[in-house]
This record gives sequence, C-alpha cells and structure tokens, in this order.
Amino acid sequence: MTLETVSTNKSFGGTQGVYRHASAETGTDMTFAVFLPPQAEAPGAKLPVLWYLSGLTCTHANVMEKGEYRRVAAELGVIIVCPDTSPRGDDVPDDEGYDFGKGAGFYVDATAEPWRANYRMYSYVTRELPGIVAAHFPADMDRQAITGHSMGGHGALTIALKQPARFRSVSAFAPISAPGQCPWGHKALGGYLGEDRSGWRAHDATALIEDGARVAEILVDQGAADNFLAEQLKPELLQAACETAGIALTLRMQPGYDHSYYFISTFMDDHIRWHAERLFAE
Repeated sequence: MTLETVSTNKSFGGTQGVYRHASAETGTDMTFAVFLPPQAEAPGAKLPVLWYLSGLTCTHANVMEKGEYRRVAAELGVIIVCPDTSPRGDDVPDDEGYDFGKGAGFYVDATAEPWRANYRMYSYVTRELPGIVAAHFPADMDRQAITGHSMGGHGALTIALKQPARFRSVSAFAPISAPGQCPWGHKALGGYLGEDRSGWRAHDATALIEDGARVAEILVDQGAADNFLAEQLKPELLQAACETAGIALTLRMQPGYDHSYYFISTFMDDHIRWHAERLFAE
C-alpha cells in the first residue's frame, strides 16, 4: 500500500503530518492526520495512540487546526491520529443535508443502497486505518485510546464498547449518546442501515450498554449552552444506562460552553492527560 505524504509541519518539537492513501474499504482516496510527538524520533520508539473521531461536516483538518492538542501530546509522548468522517469523491453518493452523506459517515458500515459500496467507516476506522498506522508510524498498538466529538463521540463510544479489549480508555466531547432516539440518528442509521431499528442498536452507545456491552469507565464533557443538547445529544440517557450497568461515567456539564471547537479545545488537555494516565499505566 502506497502512503502519500500531503504535508508535514514542525510543531512543539514533533511533526504534524497529513497523509493520503487508496482505501480498499471505501473505494476512494482517504486523507488522515497524524501528530508524532518528539519522542517518536528516539531509536526504536513505540508510542501509545489516541484516536480522535470528528463530528458532522468535518474532515481531519478541523481538529488538526483548531483542537489545540499538540502541546500536551508532545509533552506526554502520545501519537494523535485524526481520520476523515466519510468517503470523498465525485462518484461517492451524497445528500443535500449536512447531516447525511459526505462529512457524515456516522462510523458505520452501510448496508443500504446506494451507500453500502463506499460508506464503510466502521471498518475503515477500526481495521484498515489502524493497519496503515501500525505499518508506517512508531505506534504501540497494544496501547490505544479513543475519543471524539459529537458524531465522533458517538463513534468513539460505540467502537470502544464493541472492542473493549482494544482500547485502554474512551472519552467524548458532546457525543450523540443515543442516536436511536434523536433526529440525527434516525436519519443516519435509517439511511445507512435501513428502517429495521433492531439493527440500529449495535451503533448506539446507550443501547449497546443496555444490551450488555461494557467498558470500565467513560469521560464525557458536555457544554451546558450547547444548542444541540436537548434534541440531539441526550447525555442523560447515557448516564442512566451507565448507572444501571455499573459503568463509571464522569459526565461534566460545562456552564456557558457550546458545541464548537472553542469548547473542545478548552478541555482537550484534560482528555489527553486522562487518557495518558491509562495508556502509560503498567
């Protein structure tokens, strides 16, 4: 597999890179970002990996340019990987809405037409891209963590709940906590997976927990002034499921904060440090 380097920039002693490759899963070229901290330059270095999954309308570039993660990642020695949110290209099916189609892959493998050929973001993020990262970067794949924002928070939670042995920790910023019970989720899961709602539960963090999926703990930050909070995000449903299941959920409601990268960047350091404690634990 050929990996094309799109750009590299020195930052906090490390390297912020952007890369492109032909994806077998999506049938398109895919672009992703990797930050290598300065510790990656040491001979034989193998560093832990934190995956960041972005939200609706985003690419790898949103968090790369506005997430403010490099300073603390460089301090702690953590690789940050930021995938795209969907397949791209003129031949890829799309939708007029911002919440479906390009930029809105929802981290599922679509089964409905015309989406199923390209919209395989679950397999891309959990199988294909990790293989590429392991082959081309000094990543310790035995030490992985995952986080994300909004749709990406949904992705991080569901992926970790379905693969708990793979990730040492999981967190989220303003996640879509119960997509089976909100308009964004109804549109995306119905469109990609079909109208049989029983099949949606495997892609819904709250439903997964209700159905027996477990992780030890979850960290969630949520802006209390987020205009999507009541209709789309519903953290109270995740909280109730975690309480019933005995999962240690830390849900921090942050007064005055909205859904933007001003919110995400404010608490990014906290999340990376929280993950690092678990990634570096013996």
